Amino acid sequence: MSAIFEVRNLKKTFGGLAVTNDVSLVMKSGDRVALIGPNGAGKTTFVNLVTGNLKPSSGSVHMAGADVSQLGPTERVRLGLVRSFQVTRLFSEMTPEEHVALAILQRESRSGRMFSSHRAMPDVMEEVYSLLSRLGIAQLAGRRVSEIAYGQQRLLELALALALKPKVLLLDEPAAGVPQSDTARIERAIADLPSDLAVLMIEHDMDLVFRFAKRVVVLAAGEIIFDGLPGDVTKDNRVRQAYLGSYADDSCVA
Repeated sequence: MSAIFEVRNLKKTFGGLAVTNDVSLVMKSGDRVALIGPNGAGKTTFVNLVTGNLKPSSGSVHMAGADVSQLGPTERVRLGLVRSFQVTRLFSEMTPEEHVALAILQRESRSGRMFSSHRAMPDVMEEVYSLLSRLGIAQLAGRRVSEIAYGQQRLLELALALALKPKVLLLDEPAAGVPQSDTARIERAIADLPSDLAVLMIEHDMDLVFRFAKRVVVLAAGEIIFDGLPGDVTKDNRVRQAYLGSYADDSCVA
């Protein structure tokens, strides 16, 4: 199977300091990859580079074999490269229904008709409620975002990402800031993502990483120091020294 997403020798320097240093990564449809590493390793910078929010100093980004390095974030989204953010970026006065409808209409280049007529579009409304139901938040469709719990807001963000019909989904700490009582719902939602969707997840919760990932990539000081199976990452001395430390010795990790 050919790569759906590929990063080749990506580099980003700030004032002579290489924050992302010659990073290469390949993903195929259906991949479940966790990107981990210590704070300051360059994980969020890497995501900003591949999504077009930052311009690399060198290297390239490819979707289904096509070089998208010169495209902006919106164009990359249209090609199926979609991200979620570590902190919610929702509109507090809008409802989940309005958020998802807007995402669908943006995907179809019909966003100018959003507020006047989205409820008069049966195809849009059907998809809105299908997505909200899939994420278990259809009952909140008509409430303002400011009135719903933070964990439910994270589920709404996932619905928005799916509304854009991604081929590659980048999740930046999807459970960050969510109460422990709600993290299981987010984890179930991630587990239920389409099987052909390539997912790259940045996460610090190592228990979640090991339940999610079929492959683990470790970034340290802007460089990939490990790319392999979850069962092997805890045995790698460089990863132990750079990040995992005593976690690698925990008997609960296979």
